[in-house]
Amino acid sequence: MTAAIRMGHITLETPDIERQIEYFTSIVGLFVAERGGGRAFLTSRVGQLAVELNAGEHARCKSVSLEVAPGLSSSEIVRSLDLKGFRAAPATDRFPGAAEAVRIDDNNGVAVDLFSGGAFLTPNRPTTGVGPVKLGHVAMTVPDPKATADFYTQSLGFRVSDWIMDFFVFQRCNPDHHTLNFVKGDHAKLAHFAFELKDFAHLQNACDILGQNRIQLARGPLRHGPGHNVAIYSPTPDGLILEFFIEMDRMSIEEIGYFDPKPWHRDFPQRPKVWSRENNGTVIWGIRIPH
Repeated sequence: MTAAIRMGHITLETPDIERQIEYFTSIVGLFVAERGGGRAFLTSRVGQLAVELNAGEHARCKSVSLEVAPGLSSSEIVRSLDLKGFRAAPATDRFPGAAEAVRIDDNNGVAVDLFSGGAFLTPNRPTTGVGPVKLGHVAMTVPDPKATADFYTQSLGFRVSDWIMDFFVFQRCNPDHHTLNFVKGDHAKLAHFAFELKDFAHLQNACDILGQNRIQLARGPLRHGPGHNVAIYSPTPDGLILEFFIEMDRMSIEEIGYFDPKPWHRDFPQRPKVWSRENNGTVIWGIRIPH
């Protein structure tokens, strides 16, 4: 069975690739692994590909990639998806760290590249800027979150972690509470993308780096209800929303069916559930989310 096991990278189209490279290297703290032909590939501090930048007319998410179990060939991935009734084909756009990849379009037409056994490209380099540990999750607006959640559950083995009422779903493919989120909107587009940091001191340092560069927070700091991550949100130079977070809930043992207990939980055990927005119920503490 072909199932996703972690977030790979996000591909962003940008009308000003040089400005974006400067932002992601000097402020976010990523490293350029390769560039050329209107493309740049940037890695995290541990060397995993996290962001691909493509020159284009508009600022948007062009695609995402997900890693599947190691040792699978592209033909095996295609055959496994075909047996489940999902069409896929070898990806034509090469990206570093993956010898080959398979592309599948989800039910909204969003391109997803699947790869097996990703390589580390630029590990253990000195960090400037924030220096996140990894790209943790990507959130999209979609017309029908339930249909989209069903697509990823059936095609790539995702599990539903939580809902906010009936308009926002969180899905996991590994112990992390969410790797993909889908919130109801008019059409499919990027809502935000998120990088994991080490701890609260790292998050505070991120706030200081953003402040030193006159980048105002759009939201936060706050602790979410679903996922219980502490998060801040700020705009990129292209106006896309980037999240830095820590302390994401994890379900280390799927068989017990609840997330690893933490002192800030209000439910013991904390199982997947439907959250209400009544009385700002989806934020444990922090700045109130506008309705």
